[in-house]
Amino acid sequence: MSKALLVLSDGTVFEGKSFGAEGETIGEVVFNTSMTGYQEILTDASYKGQIVTMTYPQMGNYGVNKEDIESAGGAKAEGFIVKEYLGFPSNWRSDMSLGSYLRENGIVGIEGIDTRALTRHLRNHGAQMGILSTTETGPAELLEKVRAHPGISAFDFVKDVSTGKAYTWSDGCWKWQPKDSNALSVMSNESTDKDNESLDPSRITHHASRSLEDPSRITHHSSRVVVYDFGIKFNILRNLIDAGFAATVVPARTPAEAVLEMNPDGIILSNGPGDPEAVTYAIENARKLIGKKPVFGICLGHQILGLAMGGRTYKLKFGHHGGNHPVKELMSGKVEITSQNHNYCVDIHSLGDKVKLTHRNLYDGTEEGMQHVELPVFSVQHHPEAGPGPNDSAHIFENFRAMMRSRS
Repeated sequence: MSKALLVLSDGTVFEGKSFGAEGETIGEVVFNTSMTGYQEILTDASYKGQIVTMTYPQMGNYGVNKEDIESAGGAKAEGFIVKEYLGFPSNWRSDMSLGSYLRENGIVGIEGIDTRALTRHLRNHGAQMGILSTTETGPAELLEKVRAHPGISAFDFVKDVSTGKAYTWSDGCWKWQPKDSNALSVMSNESTDKDNESLDPSRITHHASRSLEDPSRITHHSSRVVVYDFGIKFNILRNLIDAGFAATVVPARTPAEAVLEMNPDGIILSNGPGDPEAVTYAIENARKLIGKKPVFGICLGHQILGLAMGGRTYKLKFGHHGGNHPVKELMSGKVEITSQNHNYCVDIHSLGDKVKLTHRNLYDGTEEGMQHVELPVFSVQHHPEAGPGPNDSAHIFENFRAMMRSRS
């Protein structure tokens, strides 16, 4: 492994070893507190423009496969930072190592640095631009480059990750199901046989298979939604199918008039990367859709709704990234553990009496959800689809369908 350097814009330097692609990359350095799910994180388009630090110390132990991705076209993060990289994965589903996947996707990775120290630094001083390099070993030269970068707020990353043309989606969430009623007992007996030192992975694929939700659920009775792709995660679409929706995904720049001509039962504004104020066309389209159809926003879609209704957004000190964030649903008092990935937040107070706060983050008290007091419009800042993370908030997709039905 060759030497790699991480230099933050405030001059802080971390030296480690390269385990991904050779080269140099600049991005906003953030930390993610998930213990697993690095493949889903790397392929989450919301990380476009960012270098991701994993706080859990060991990464790569279960490898990478061709299925557990959250967007088309490979990894979207600008770089990847870990404490300890495990280059010999042990998982029967693994197709390649994490390092090989990074190299295949041109993502620079660094291991062997003190990620606890880096995380504390970001918490104390805030997320900031950083440069990760395996080709330039001079910290001064790298610092000059990163300080010359304008920052992620200067870019519209949505245009880089959105689909180029509309498409329909029909796959539901993945579920494991045995092919026959004796499969689980057979597997259990085999795994406890003292003469069987290990369970052959081929027997697992023989006895159990992953099946998608029945596409026949999409009928003329399904609620039809148009989903704006600002960098959508596939698991949002899977959850929509499970909740009984028929989904059509459209490019981020699709005019509101064209969407209304499709006459959907509802409209969804997806997650995505970067500063919401940079996506001016999305804000304008959302403004035209509010009051015309039920609208549901997730993450960036939530922020775009806030701006479209005349509110403001502000940048969090170090953002929320991970799969263990507690959020309180204010109406029921229920606390859910949620998946999060955002650096910006809607200032609910800037919207006056147009909306009511529905969810609050229990880590720092920031706003996590809102609902219009009169119109069928609501949104959440966290990720109810998980991928990776807990499924506590998956019911929100059903809530949107219930809202649509009450307005029909």
